[in-house]
Amino acid sequence: MDFEIPEDLKMMQSLVRDFVTDQLKPLERDLMGRAADLSDARTFLPEETEAKLVKMAQEIGLWGTGIPEQFGGAGLGTLGSCLIEEELAQTVIPFNFGDVSPVLFDCNDRQRESYFKPALNRQRSVYMALMEPDKSSLPEMKTTALKTGGHYILNGTKVSFSRPGKDYFAIVFAKTGNGTTCFLVDKDFPGFTVKGSDEITGWQSQSKQALMLTFDNCKVPAESILGEEDKAFHLGKKWLPAQRIVRGARSVGVAARLLEEATLKAQSAESFGKSISQRPSIQAALADIAMSLHASRLMVYEAAWEADKDEPIKKKAAMVKLFTTRMLYGVADNVAHIFNGPAYIAGLPMERLCRPALATSATDLALELQRNIIARDILKGLKV
Repeated sequence: MDFEIPEDLKMMQSLVRDFVTDQLKPLERDLMGRAADLSDARTFLPEETEAKLVKMAQEIGLWGTGIPEQFGGAGLGTLGSCLIEEELAQTVIPFNFGDVSPVLFDCNDRQRESYFKPALNRQRSVYMALMEPDKSSLPEMKTTALKTGGHYILNGTKVSFSRPGKDYFAIVFAKTGNGTTCFLVDKDFPGFTVKGSDEITGWQSQSKQALMLTFDNCKVPAESILGEEDKAFHLGKKWLPAQRIVRGARSVGVAARLLEEATLKAQSAESFGKSISQRPSIQAALADIAMSLHASRLMVYEAAWEADKDEPIKKKAAMVKLFTTRMLYGVADNVAHIFNGPAYIAGLPMERLCRPALATSATDLALELQRNIIARDILKGLKV
């Protein structure tokens, strides 16, 4: 195996690293809050600041790098996308280079013009409406869509952690006759209301900022179905394994930043007149973080390399998602030990890194799904 990253990807990686270092990291203190009680902490960047960053990314050729060429993107490939995501994950600033949910890749021509392209170009906000309040698993979904003539009547409530926007649409998953169907619901559809559009401030804002999407006899035309009726969970299926690998790269990036913060803490903190870096337990924690980070990075890169060769990656992608998520839990525990406190300490970068990373990728349901994928392949007699 060739462990060398191609030169063109190295150049791109360096470009992204400079963008993160020069443009994003300087904004961290403002996002995390400067007030003593962190009452001015924010979940998102101000719109004008984000608009400037988007324009800058477009000018240097980083916009839409992870979008397939047939949909107007650069079609960078899985390894390239992993390198970008790893760098972006090393800051608490919530920014990406035109990340669009793969489910929108299945838009038809009309939907591509009305939804996909405006979402990619940040002209419209996308509210992903999959999960529901107090529902921990998809089989418990209560939102329904009843077919009436050429329309569907949606009823139910969804939770979305998307950024609020003035012009938006929702990707809504609802139970239909024999399965689950996905709908593209415009903001002005009668019966569709959104609460929670005003940003919450304070250090806990990132965990509380949620939109409540309510559908009260919402009338949706049949042409708003994304994909096919009753086959919502087939959407984006072709790109899902690669997306799992890229999400694994994000966990690697978070772990890399946490190692940096933990190292600085170990070098600067003292106890009883001595640097805590001299303690065996602190040194062991740093070593464990570095070892886990190295193993995860190799696992991600290998899977991405195979994906770019069009080899079957379903099992490897599941392994990456499971392993890197568990790795991040272990890293957070070791960082907490070095900081001598819980992983969620208000106002520190590690709190803003750990909380969203673990909340979005480490649900019991998600981890169990990856285990099932791996086990099924093993039981079929495929090589481990």
